[in-house]
Amino acid sequence: MMHRFILLVISLLPMISNAQWQERGGTFDLAHLERHQFKLNLLSPGFTYELGLFKNQSVSTNLGLATATYQEGYVFGLALNNRYRYYHNFTRRERLDKNTSGNSGNYIAAAQAIFFSQLRIATNVEAPKNFNLGFFGMVYGVQRTYNKGFNFNLELGAGYYRGDGAPSGYGPLISFTFGWVATKRKKKDPYLD
Repeated sequence: MMHRFILLVISLLPMISNAQWQERGGTFDLAHLERHQFKLNLLSPGFTYELGLFKNQSVSTNLGLATATYQEGYVFGLALNNRYRYYHNFTRRERLDKNTSGNSGNYIAAAQAIFFSQLRIATNVEAPKNFNLGFFGMVYGVQRTYNKGFNFNLELGAGYYRGDGAPSGYGPLISFTFGWVATKRKKKDPYLD
């Protein structure tokens, strides 16, 4: 049942987003999203790379410390996190004269994470020593980037933890990162001369 819901939401994202490149001054560009954003995570050592695809959509990948908690127990270690994000409030934030640079907005995302056995630090899951754990679900996120480049990202969600050599089950996903955006960001209105 959960798998069907996740597939339904993912398949509807392009229809509800009106995802199109915006044409300004004869060149195709993203209105609000940064085309490339690289962030160094300070609290949870690691990095995040986000690629702007369409008007309100991006994909991101993150490598850093994370904890998986689900019915069978917990896993703590380095994890590879991937997201397909749909930012839903850029226009509203702009209308309220709030910052949208550095991908400052709220989003819904299809989420995937992989906890590799080679990168694991601790676990209490009863399974053979070399097991991997994958997460597949949905999250709601809030991301803000400030003038000096400092950035925070908070995500809440739930999904299915699939074990490779370990038991599978359902559980929450909570993520918080604080870091610094190392790439140049757009000005408040990127189309003003």
